[in-house]
Amino acid sequence: MKFLDIKTDFAFKKVFGSDESKDLLISFLNSVIDFDNHQTITDLIIVDPYSIPLLKGMKDTYVDVKAELSDNTRVIIEMQVLNHEGLEKRILYNAAKNYSIQLKKGDAYHLLNPVIALTITDFTLFKNSDELINRFKLLEKKHFIEYSDDIELIFIELPKFNKTEPELTSIQDKWLYFIKNAGSLDYIPKNLNQELEKAFNIANEANLSEEELELQHKKRDWIYIQKSSIELATKTGLQQGLEQGLEQGLEQGREQGLEQGLEQGLEQGEWQAKIKIIENATRIGLPMQTIMELTGLDEEKILSLLPKIS
Repeated sequence: MKFLDIKTDFAFKKVFGSDESKDLLISFLNSVIDFDNHQTITDLIIVDPYSIPLLKGMKDTYVDVKAELSDNTRVIIEMQVLNHEGLEKRILYNAAKNYSIQLKKGDAYHLLNPVIALTITDFTLFKNSDELINRFKLLEKKHFIEYSDDIELIFIELPKFNKTEPELTSIQDKWLYFIKNAGSLDYIPKNLNQELEKAFNIANEANLSEEELELQHKKRDWIYIQKSSIELATKTGLQQGLEQGLEQGLEQGREQGLEQGLEQGLEQGEWQAKIKIIENATRIGLPMQTIMELTGLDEEKILSLLPKIS
């Protein structure tokens, strides 16, 4: 038995964003979102349900599933597999955009409905926090008076979730275990509720068409290439920086040289990572806007590097 890697765009949207996923999405959202007065989601509408043609050729680093709750609250659920410069600003921008586009010219502001942006990352985003789930709202800085709850940002960092199968006690534990580990399992864990068993069956590769499997494998390979490129470039840059630092240390003092070497290594590693991303992205035909988001470079700089890469 083999399951999809839920962290890829195709699998994530198939499990949580298809017409048959309504009950799964309700169960998952109720497990990770804290509503006032212990309210729960009882109904929702999935906006722009999953379909193969819409995903074909998609090579972004994230995918989102949008839902509208019975009280008209809009929820954007995003799976982000790679970190990049400007990520946090893009998430905030998308939340604000989904909030503002509700109004047409002449509409009253009180018609605006709340927006919740739920982002699941396959990397550590908040290194200074041990919390698995971080929630943000607009608050007064000194006394923490809530200005508005109309926009809420929620982040779930999968690397901080380390529970094993015997340690899964809550429905939240089981959903996060499913998202993080389904792609490496060859069996369906025991003691799951109805929604999770259904999720595993949807993710079972035996139930997919050849076209769906091809899309999944291509996306998985693309993500692997990007992660490997970043790791290799960073490692190489750090090694070169350390070597240079040791040489400088002989002349200027070991402590000062090592410090400079580490700094240079980090800079070189980041730069080589960006060059490698441009190389891979160009080879598989990524659009310029996506390359700019991945590298943090502007179009002119990317174009100037292309002759050197080729």
